[in-house]
Amino acid sequence: MTEAAGLRVLIVDDAALIRTYYRAALEPRGYVVDEALNGLEGLEKVLLQAFDMIIVDVNMPQMDGMTFLKVLRAKDLPVGATPVLVTTSEAGPQDMAAARAAGANSYLVKPIRQDVLAQYADMLCGRLP
Repeated sequence: MTEAAGLRVLIVDDAALIRTYYRAALEPRGYVVDEALNGLEGLEKVLLQAFDMIIVDVNMPQMDGMTFLKVLRAKDLPVGATPVLVTTSEAGPQDMAAARAAGANSYLVKPIRQDVLAQYADMLCGRLP
């Protein structure tokens, strides 16, 4: 198991159960996890503090994940380079292409096993075994 002590991950998802599930996958591996309920709240958080990785859902109220990602990547700030993992129930090739075009580093279709999520976090944060 890779220790990720001190690495900060922001989970942006409107579903409390999903946020809890992702937190349970990451915290035992040493990640420090924060949460946002939608893209707008996620943007507020990334502008106030640094994260090593962001996990974002696509379908959310107020600001969806694709809009969040486009705004994040459009900013001329260091935060714009933060690795982003898009997680969604949208499994079509056009959905993955849209996420990549918006600036996603990786894309996973829900449901996601906790060990797979942790492996992607390790990879995106440069913590490969």
